[in-house]
Amino acid sequence: MKTYEGKRSIDGLVVTVDGRPLPEHYEVQRFTNWGFEWTYEGASPQQLALAILYDHLGDKDRAIRLSERFMQKVVADMDNDWALTADQVDRAVAEIETR
Repeated sequence: MKTYEGKRSIDGLVVTVDGRPLPEHYEVQRFTNWGFEWTYEGASPQQLALAILYDHLGDKDRAIRLSERFMQKVVADMDNDWALTADQVDRAVAEIETR
């Protein structure tokens, strides 16, 4: 099961999936030129939402469609350092899609 993790350090933000850097996936959709962010709603948190969803779902259109609501529901509420499992992503997606 995949685990996504984000950390703030003196060197900046680091986001990984199973210990490897998570790409921004600008080729899918570019919401920002500034990379990832979290703890608030905006373009950089939406880029993180998209990257997690695309990596997890493997479906560009679905990841784009869900990215704003996933950002609002999950990414905006993350702590400075966080971990998110594949099961947690699945549960959030299921809740978003049933609304």
